[in-house]
Amino acid sequence: MTTAKAYAAAGATTPLAGTTIPRRDPADHDLQIEILYCGICHSDLHTARNEWSSIMPTVYPCVPGHEIVGRVTHTGSAVTKFKVGDLAGVGCLVDSDRTCPNCQAGLEQFCPAMVLTYNFPDRHLGGITYGGYSESIVVDENFVLRIPQNLELAGAAPLLCAGITTYSPLRHWGVTRGKKVGIVGLGGLGHMAVKFARALGAHVVVFTTSPGKRDDALRLGADEVVISRDANEMQKHAGSFDFILDAVSADHDLNTYVQLLARDGNLTLVGAPEKPLPVSAFGLLFARRSLSGSLIGGIAETQEMLDFCGEQNITADVEVIPIQKLNEAYERMLKSDVKYRFSIDMASLKAE
Repeated sequence: MTTAKAYAAAGATTPLAGTTIPRRDPADHDLQIEILYCGICHSDLHTARNEWSSIMPTVYPCVPGHEIVGRVTHTGSAVTKFKVGDLAGVGCLVDSDRTCPNCQAGLEQFCPAMVLTYNFPDRHLGGITYGGYSESIVVDENFVLRIPQNLELAGAAPLLCAGITTYSPLRHWGVTRGKKVGIVGLGGLGHMAVKFARALGAHVVVFTTSPGKRDDALRLGADEVVISRDANEMQKHAGSFDFILDAVSADHDLNTYVQLLARDGNLTLVGAPEKPLPVSAFGLLFARRSLSGSLIGGIAETQEMLDFCGEQNITADVEVIPIQKLNEAYERMLKSDVKYRFSIDMASLKAE
């Protein structure tokens, strides 16, 4: 066992601060990765502050971070997919049972025995897993992703969560050239969805409550921007969308967007509002519309997404910060004061 510097939350109401955590010695199929950048996901904040206590209570100390990009520093004796010096990524998953029907289908994110990158039981050291707000991590090679060499690393880190969270439903619901796609919300998830939908050839419409986001939405690749509080603007698009991706976590009216779907259209949720949202059955019944949710993606699909990003030169729009500004970044994230994702330069941890 070795140790690594990290930033951890000691409790739900305490700021994250520097600490030292254990890391296992690499086993035969493990990679040891020096973490270069780690994105900040809203899930990190929810977990650090135990805001999902009814679903996934937080065990402290908690080291968040599941948007990890780094470089391989050690390989186990049986590793075949990576070598020392390779760029590597780690997302939300670090293990699964690998035998269930979901795993066999490449859908490890639905495995009943999946192991999340942080705040999940650690099968190797006991206790819980620790995430990417640290200088290094040890992960089985089968849950490590290749990062295309041409991508800027700070912007590539959020692809490991924000990227795959939006890419997976776009692919699952067949978004291609000629499809009309709506993106609800232009934040960390929404801005990635716009980039992907545009690169897949769709006609992209962004829905936002903020007129000030119009120019940015167009810059990111939207063909149209609709201010969702304007009933007339919304009505113009009634019954016309093949697919709508809803990336909003705040309380909002889903029925408004269901009515925008064409026959057999789908509305997929990737945002996670705190309270249940009512949906009228009639809006779904009369045009055979469907409502669904989506959770990240499997390992193979995540690699597909990264390769697609390499081909299309897609990364997240990020503000790079030192880890010492982590707590400030959390507060700014609550105010949506970032375009569109924070990425921590982990070299700053060496100063701790």
